[in-house]
Amino acid sequence: MIHEVSGDILLSQAHAIAHGVAPNDNFHSGLALALREHSPALYKDFRHYCQQTHPSAGGLWTWAGADGRYVVSLFTQDEGESRHGGTPGRASLQNVRHALKALRAEVESEGFRSLALPRLATGVGGLEWEQVRPLLEEALGDLQIPVIVYTTYHQGMKADEPV
Repeated sequence: MIHEVSGDILLSQAHAIAHGVAPNDNFHSGLALALREHSPALYKDFRHYCQQTHPSAGGLWTWAGADGRYVVSLFTQDEGESRHGGTPGRASLQNVRHALKALRAEVESEGFRSLALPRLATGVGGLEWEQVRPLLEEALGDLQIPVIVYTTYHQGMKADEPV
């Protein structure tokens, strides 16, 4: 059940928010920056995870907030120069496909009641939504929970979510 909405994903009532990043990402732009500013512990824990495990593109990392909500960082982008404080690499359809498959497994194993995502890998990742959307529908379209895709960002505006 995929629902497209407009609004500010940080105001989502979804049980989990997923977003695309690179391994060792610095969270310096887009939704990652907004999440870093909103939940500084998220970024600190992400850095620790990356230093300890050296994740690769196509996987994910899940963080649980004190409020019981989750943030799932999908490794849709190649590492690029992000390990050394530089720019993350670009996203690839292969990375997105693998990350979405891992996300589906995470949703099912963790029992997420709803999931919110942006137009994954289309910002800093550099992909076109027309290429990514079919992958999202294939991986998550038949989940029995609301999957809310924020197609247009409007800061401070709460979306009409089916949560």
